[in-house]
Amino acid sequence: MKSLALSLAGLVFFAAASAQAYDLPDFTPLVEKNGAAVVNVQARQNGSDGDRNAADDEADDEQVPEIFRRFFGPGGPGAPRGARPGGVSLGSGFIISNDGYILTNNHVVDGADSVTVRLSDRRELDAKVVGTDAQYDIALLKVTASDLPAVTIGDSRKLKPGQWVLAIGSPFGFDHSVTAGIVSAVSRTFGGRDQQYVPFIQTDVAINRGNSGGPLFNLNGEVVGINSQILSNTGGFMGVSFAIPIDTAMSAVKQIKDKGFVSRGMIGVQIQDVNRELAQSLGLPRTGGALVNAITAGSAAEKAGVKVGDVILAFGGTDVVHSSDLPPMVGASAPGSKVDLSVFRDGKTLNLPVTVGELSRDAAAQAAAGGGEAAAGNPLGLVVDDLTAEQRQQLGLKDEGVVVTRINGLPARRAALQPGDIVLMVGKQKVKNAAEFNGAVKNVQPGESVMLLVRRQDVSLFVAVSVPKKTG
Repeated sequence: MKSLALSLAGLVFFAAASAQAYDLPDFTPLVEKNGAAVVNVQARQNGSDGDRNAADDEADDEQVPEIFRRFFGPGGPGAPRGARPGGVSLGSGFIISNDGYILTNNHVVDGADSVTVRLSDRRELDAKVVGTDAQYDIALLKVTASDLPAVTIGDSRKLKPGQWVLAIGSPFGFDHSVTAGIVSAVSRTFGGRDQQYVPFIQTDVAINRGNSGGPLFNLNGEVVGINSQILSNTGGFMGVSFAIPIDTAMSAVKQIKDKGFVSRGMIGVQIQDVNRELAQSLGLPRTGGALVNAITAGSAAEKAGVKVGDVILAFGGTDVVHSSDLPPMVGASAPGSKVDLSVFRDGKTLNLPVTVGELSRDAAAQAAAGGGEAAAGNPLGLVVDDLTAEQRQQLGLKDEGVVVTRINGLPARRAALQPGDIVLMVGKQKVKNAAEFNGAVKNVQPGESVMLLVRRQDVSLFVAVSVPKKTG
């Protein structure tokens, strides 16, 4: 009887301990400690497209047929990046030092003529843009003030899927809104070439327009990321949010302070994923790695002895599981540093020391705009990129279609287009790649419109994109 009583007591204790272990965290102390270091960022642009305000945007929405508004959402969800001409872009930011340095997203302040920061005590301060980096989507601001509350910088490399994280920001202009969730994945890469150097943190934290540039905290109250963007079919939160790792951001901050720009490493290879069929033909014991399909003449890779057909398995001791893993590793390496490449060739694994080169700033700027043909000669303000074979298969497309990677101009914004849309046709002409798309729209003149067949999720609709007339 005594033994049974002890067993029951043990079970009760175990159940109580288990329940306590799975209690949800109380975020109140974290918010109280760090909330004052989170700011609202307002970027204003006095553009040449005429003065615009909220009433103008509402008027534009009223001119869009109801089916288009249901398809795209009011105001073109997610489309505006940076300050609208004659309008204000709203975002978030956070103070990283007591003397007034503030971090936010580049797309929040991109193209702004003036930036204002509103603190938690309602003070509004003019901010100077110290420097930006479009590829990391980082902007460093500075306000004239002292003894400001500042966040504690954490280590994003320690993040693991399943850990709790919390965001503070200004979605839809509601200052200091708090949302929480978990880390869904780390080292995510997606989208076009403008995002290939960022190993994003994926979370299910509710992020909406206005959260951009705000901090992502771990349970220790340390900033581990900068909330940057969402993946959405509607423009609203759908459980898939992305943050820039704080280690990536702070590296950019240091370089911006030291030399005014961000340098990236480059080894000069073109790569692709290794699927099961390729692995079998190469004699690889498993799928994975980055298959080299081209090498730049005179590059670091060529000098190190890398050959077309090699599979890069590791960079600096870190495994390369997907080909998309490699660019962030190389980009984060200091030019001139020596790194070991582990490559698979002819059934053997070789170690090739490589001296990392430097990606030219012109090449970085071109990639940030979408790269080469994708960014050239486009009056619609619409940057597109080629679809991969995997994307075509998922979408059920044969050879038609390009993916929108960036909205750079007013015509595309007014048409409520957004990154992730698939453009299938220009007028009655199918487009198969970015070069065909840009060739089809390059002669659109001010005052003219062009019809695009756009697919979003499972819905395809023709959308008229109008290029405004020039005003004197």
